[in-house]
Amino acid sequence: MDRLKHLQQLQKNLVFDLVIIGGGATGCGVALDAASRGLKVALVEKNDFAEGTSSRSTKLVHGGVRYLEMAVKKLDRVQYNLVRDGLRERYTLLNNAPHLSNRLSLVTPLYRWIDLPYVFSGLKLYDILAGKRNIGHSRLLSRKEALRRFPTLKAEGLKGGVLYYDGQFHDARMALGLALTAEEHGAVIVNHVEVTGLIKEDGRISGANVRDSITGNSWPLKARGVINATGPFADQIRKLDNPAAANILSASTGIHIVLDKRFAPPDTGLMIPETEDGRVLFVLPWEEHALVGTTDEPAEITEHPRPLDTEISYLLRHVSRYFNLQVEKSDVKAAWSGLRPLVSDPRAVDTARLARDHVIEESNSGLLTIAGGKWTTYRKMALDTVDHALNLFNLSPPKACQTETLPILGSAGYSDDGASVLAARYDLSLDVANYLYRTYGDQAERVAELAKEGYGSRLVNGHPVLEAEVLYAVRHELAERVIDILTRRMPLALLDTAAARTATPRVLELMAAELGWDQQRCQEEKTLTNLRLTVAL
Repeated sequence: MDRLKHLQQLQKNLVFDLVIIGGGATGCGVALDAASRGLKVALVEKNDFAEGTSSRSTKLVHGGVRYLEMAVKKLDRVQYNLVRDGLRERYTLLNNAPHLSNRLSLVTPLYRWIDLPYVFSGLKLYDILAGKRNIGHSRLLSRKEALRRFPTLKAEGLKGGVLYYDGQFHDARMALGLALTAEEHGAVIVNHVEVTGLIKEDGRISGANVRDSITGNSWPLKARGVINATGPFADQIRKLDNPAAANILSASTGIHIVLDKRFAPPDTGLMIPETEDGRVLFVLPWEEHALVGTTDEPAEITEHPRPLDTEISYLLRHVSRYFNLQVEKSDVKAAWSGLRPLVSDPRAVDTARLARDHVIEESNSGLLTIAGGKWTTYRKMALDTVDHALNLFNLSPPKACQTETLPILGSAGYSDDGASVLAARYDLSLDVANYLYRTYGDQAERVAELAKEGYGSRLVNGHPVLEAEVLYAVRHELAERVIDILTRRMPLALLDTAAARTATPRVLELMAAELGWDQQRCQEEKTLTNLRLTVAL
């Protein structure tokens, strides 16, 4: 279904069971949970799906090694439960979206003998907590084997390492997959539609006023319940309900930089357990590149935060300490920043304490807010939120929660040899077939069919992204802007900003022809795309 049909559905004066505000990990997860139970659901997103925090993660599906360390050191049950839930949900995500996720081996290099037993015992406990959902067994590595697995490691002073396993995934595509799977279950999903106000009857929220940021059209949405799932911007929606509401959110910013693939082997990541200021740092293979992150600095809550030179220098400095390669700023192909919402639980005795897990809050007028958490536990957050909503809004869906074993769009027909079959069937180069299959899963043939119809050219040399993906994104994935495609339907802008600039004219040309854009709209898209790509780097 294209975006226009979704908008028409939203404007039919229907009464939805739930209107969900926010199209990131949490909002899309809530929409899928609710819709798959049989509820009538609408989701509106001010920008594009996963445009903010949810597309700017470290791309790991994990229980949280650092959380476990804190749980043991401080005998903190909250941290312990967070790790346990994360490991359970890691297993579920890997099973439900195999095309968008994979198991990843990680090496922790150690340069002091005393650290070997300490780190190894902690990672073995990580395995034990996963129980039958464990995805690999940690083990000690000799100095020689650590260097074999991660050849660019600095050898001087290296004593050995520990090998362990976590999950990796494509966050932006995952959020989109959740939204499109919710659509398959009857949800009405629309991006670039902003909530401008909340509707109340007798002091209780009964809907929301929304505005299409593309056309400027406004209309009301009626609902039995409204859920605020806007991540770092949750307080803004809470203040639409009650201008005097105390903030429950602060934020930190984390940046990532992308380097050439020579800085990381294709099947192994690096986890640096403690930097000079006590942070964890990762160097990971991602989409044939090396992803490095992340920083953690207090930040203002703004859209599209820009990475600072000092943050980029921080990451480069630490990479240089652990690599036998010289790493310069000129090696950075892309850099981007994302906000992490830090939540104060309004029910806690000490309201200054930041909640490490998610918080669900209901206002006096019935606004339900879900905030906090992390990508790995999005499904549990959604389950808890919908369960709460059923009681708060007196809803009785025909089904119980389905999402523990519900395949995400693209995964139902996924197979390990799917890429080679795709390459042979459509005469695709293997790098393109591999990319299409891990991006679209069992939907990749639909993209390949468009490629066969004359849109099989690469958008830019050196990358496997195709012209066919632009048409597919517009027709089937609710892409409305050039930057939606360059950054979130495909990962090009997050991997190589210069390549994204090169691809922009052709993407614009294809979208303009498909959507009937006039010169004014084309100019608007050029300006916006240039702005976003400038901010991204």
